[in-house]
Amino acid sequence: MARFEFRDLDFSEEKDGGKHLVKVIFMRIYYFHLQSHELESIGKFKTGSHFIEFDCSEERAAKRFNQLLAKGFESLKCGVSGLPTVYIHKNSNIPIIGAGSFGLIDRNTNCIEVKPLTCCNLDCVFCSVDAGKSTKKAYEFVVEAEYLAEQFNLLVEKKEHPVEAHIGPQGEPLMYAPIVELVRMLRENPKVKIISIDTNGTLLTKKLIDDLAEAGLTRLNISLQATDEKRCNMMAGTAFNLKHVLEMIDYAKTRLNVLLAPVIVPGMNDNELALLVEKGKGIKSDYPSMGIQNFLNYKRGRNPAKQRSWEEFFASLKELERKKGMKLKLSKEDFGIMADTKLEKPFKRRDMIKAVIVAPGLYANEKIAAAKGRAILVDNAKSIAINSTVKLSIVRDKHNIFRGVLA
Repeated sequence: MARFEFRDLDFSEEKDGGKHLVKVIFMRIYYFHLQSHELESIGKFKTGSHFIEFDCSEERAAKRFNQLLAKGFESLKCGVSGLPTVYIHKNSNIPIIGAGSFGLIDRNTNCIEVKPLTCCNLDCVFCSVDAGKSTKKAYEFVVEAEYLAEQFNLLVEKKEHPVEAHIGPQGEPLMYAPIVELVRMLRENPKVKIISIDTNGTLLTKKLIDDLAEAGLTRLNISLQATDEKRCNMMAGTAFNLKHVLEMIDYAKTRLNVLLAPVIVPGMNDNELALLVEKGKGIKSDYPSMGIQNFLNYKRGRNPAKQRSWEEFFASLKELERKKGMKLKLSKEDFGIMADTKLEKPFKRRDMIKAVIVAPGLYANEKIAAAKGRAILVDNAKSIAINSTVKLSIVRDKHNIFRGVLA
């Protein structure tokens, strides 16, 4: 008897017409299918919660089953968006610094951004990164927690000051199944002083809040847009359980620091701002409890309104500060963020380099290339095959986020 148990895989048998399939669920929201007859070629099998058994030797089963799993991961899909998904792990040959949409970002400060996935359970009409069900993206990405932690630790070694690990992906981080384990692994680094998470709050539970607090989370940044449920639904692009989110905020503030981080979209939630500030005033925190964001127009974002000028935005904050007696115009210093050792760039803008195409990109006309430990987003590369070696001209290098064009 060969029995294989997995933390991140679950199995269920199902039928599709005349086909007998085994659905393999990965990290709760991703999946692929295996053909039952392929599994039966190994031996009679039995599936259950996080395990599969074969009535043959472990040696025979392991080799063949691992081959089927590897093949299955090539067709991995996100159950939320329905998009094909790239799983990035330490044996994938995909660097996690450089792409910007996943992995790690160091903006030359003591705050390192950690981005474990790209999918989201909401479909916000103002989303700056085009996440959710109405996305125009072609692929999703999800990163192995151990790979993130390993590379994060290497990056932290270069820093002179205590570090903040800021889990702020282009999606909803609480959809990431090993989020508690990721927080725990980041906390193990002695240079980490703060761990924060950006979340829409809809997936919070008391147990999850307790688990995150015990794992070492410092602060939840919750992007609550309104105090009216209809307005929340409209802005979220889907049902938003406001009552639940408010209850979770009230519980979270007893266990963690909480910051409310609404995005103020002209014509949508302007008149909610004063009410949100009142909610924020009731939160006691070691950090600011309100982090109001100015809606900005982005090329690939959803732009239901025209952005306010920064002058107008800051003027509105100043007036509200006067009325509410609460500091609302914040700076990096309010969160202990300061300039720190710059991460060295292996190449810079206008350089001509050779790189290997290692994955599709977020959008259909893009690919991800790898060179010198960096991922590079390559434009207009739809027809270029994976594993091809290409010559690139680097057109962007800011903060070790690279974009290139075929030379």
